[in-house]
Amino acid sequence: MAENSSNNIKEFWAELPRTDEDFLGSIRDWKNVQMAVDDESIWLKGFTNEQAVSSEIHQLPNFLLYELRDGLLFKKGALVPSKKMRTALLWMPIDKALRLTFPISNNNYFGINEKVQMKLKESNEEYPVIAMLCTIADSKANIVALPKFRLEKIEWTLIGDKALFLGTPLLSLPGKTYWTKDGHLLPSGFDFEFKNLSIPLQNKYNKEFDGWLLWDENGHYLSIRKTDFRPLSVSSFRLTEKSREWN
Repeated sequence: MAENSSNNIKEFWAELPRTDEDFLGSIRDWKNVQMAVDDESIWLKGFTNEQAVSSEIHQLPNFLLYELRDGLLFKKGALVPSKKMRTALLWMPIDKALRLTFPISNNNYFGINEKVQMKLKESNEEYPVIAMLCTIADSKANIVALPKFRLEKIEWTLIGDKALFLGTPLLSLPGKTYWTKDGHLLPSGFDFEFKNLSIPLQNKYNKEFDGWLLWDENGHYLSIRKTDFRPLSVSSFRLTEKSREWN
């Protein structure tokens, strides 16, 4: 007789303290996961097999993953149950249960009073770079020596005493490089602490998608309109530099 495949489907539950709710932002976009709360704990269920072994799960502090068998909750690999399945819980999708809030935006340059209190963290994943931030002095010394075809695919704009270059292949200049994610420009080697916030941040601070959000490692951003960029050429760079000196 053929074995009933439904008997092989594992049902995963999870538990963590209510005080650690903020850490769940990293899995808020897992719409298949259901969430409920009691006096002390947050309960989750509905994980797929892939989600149950994912890095997002393992990085959550004080997170206990269970396998549900016959109304009992077993920790991974355990032969003895840890507790009975909780009943009388009010379940709802995790993206509805977790309220997504944003702090005050910063529409100016990095580091001044009003800041977006987002966190970036170092990432082991490598992404191709698309932008570079250089000082005017370093840029000027190198651009005038580059052949025209190296400049044609690059756009640029001024940010204070620095120039931001956008396009590939990037120029061989000394500076800080950035990669792109959902319209953000993130420092190379960094990503958002909660990766699923990337698109909601764009929807809130760049609704028309007519600009870039340029981030530094401390979680501050600068909004740059795409119309502020101009094609790069030696003449355009020199003219802008002269205009900047006159001002």
